[in-house]
This record gives sequence, structure tokens and C-alpha cells, in this order.
Amino acid sequence: MTTEGRGLHTHVLDTLGLAITAGEHPQGSVLRTDEVAQRFDVSRTVVREVVRVLESMHLVESRRRVGVTVRPTEEWNVYDPRVIRWRLAGADRPRQLRSLTVLRSAVEPVAAGLAARHATPEQCAELTACALGMVATSRGHQLEGYLEHDISFHRIVLNASGNEMFARLGDVVAEVLAGRTHHHVMFDDPDPAAVTLHVQVAEAVREGDADRAERLTREIAVGALQELDVLAP
Repeated sequence: MTTEGRGLHTHVLDTLGLAITAGEHPQGSVLRTDEVAQRFDVSRTVVREVVRVLESMHLVESRRRVGVTVRPTEEWNVYDPRVIRWRLAGADRPRQLRSLTVLRSAVEPVAAGLAARHATPEQCAELTACALGMVATSRGHQLEGYLEHDISFHRIVLNASGNEMFARLGDVVAEVLAGRTHHHVMFDDPDPAAVTLHVQVAEAVREGDADRAERLTREIAVGALQELDVLAP
């Protein structure tokens, strides 16, 4: 696919994905491929490729002589990073953020405890570097720089846990953190207490203190939920 073709594919995919997850095409509604092709002025090949991606997310299913039908919400692959991104862009953002943050609060403390037991020296060094990067970008409205270090920090914790199921949640957590920043569900500067907690988690992991790493990470999760009460009630 050419660069132009990929651009068209992405545009159609994002537009339809946003519309479906926002409820503009409710459960059971039918999308006609020829109408979609005409609407976006793209070939049917592009539309078919887009539909295949949406099918892989369980957002739609293709039926002969019927068309492309929107599936029930409970069948969607809600862990797909693109589905998360689209849902966070919609009106249901506060509920989505809370749901995802509760998921993080259940997983990440346990992952941090495991990381304290299993992290390699290289992972400990990377975690410390990310925490220090968060400190350096936590003032002066440097939220994009802070986000980069924050995402890396949590990916390392999940990977260092040694649990491949936790590690696969790295993209989910990245989308949650990015969504908070890009949709302004963050203070202009991150909470200093949260920044300090990240530094302390890195220390606990480096020192092999599993109980402390788990407890501190749970404090981070509680703080994130409290922020949502203020910024996205």
C-alpha cells in the first residue's frame, strides 16, 4: 500500500471507529461498503481493508446479502489500543478513564511487586532514568515530555514483572496515560506527590523490596482515581 493509500486507510478507519464507539452507528446498524466508499471517495479495496481491521476488533461483522453490521458493545475487544483511543475521544471519556484506571489499580501494584523480585539490573537502571525524567519534566507545563517518561516507566514495570500477560497491557496503559494528557484530564503540572511516588517505586524495585513497591504503586493508583474525581467527575 502506498503512503497515500495508508493515509486514506487510516482516515477511514479512525472516522468509522470513532463513530461506532461513540454510538453514532448503534448495535445492529448496517454499513454498506459502497456507501462508505462513496462517502470517503475511496476504493472498495480500501473499505474492505478497513472493515477487516474493524472485524479484528470485534466492532463489526460482515454478513452476505446484509452488509457490515455493528456488534454489541460487550463483544468489542476493549483492550485494543485503538478502541481505547477512540472511546477516550468520545463523550463517555470519564467513565472509560475510570474503568481503565481501576484496571490499572488491580494490575500494576502486583506487577511492581513482581518487578522488585525479577527486574534485571538494566531494567532497574531504565526505571530510575524514567523516574528522574519525570522529575525533570514535572514543572513548566512540559506534559508531553512527562508523558513520554511516564509511559516508559509503566511499560518497564509491567515487562519487569516477568508475567507476559501483564507485559501485554503496556499498550493499554500507554493509551490511558496519553488519553489523560491529550484530553486535558491532567493538571498543568503533575501532582508532586505522584512524581515522588514514582521515584520511590523505582528505588523499591532496585532494592528488591516487593512489599514496598506494591504499596507505593497502589498509592499512585489511588491518587490517579482521586484526580479523576476532580477533573473528570
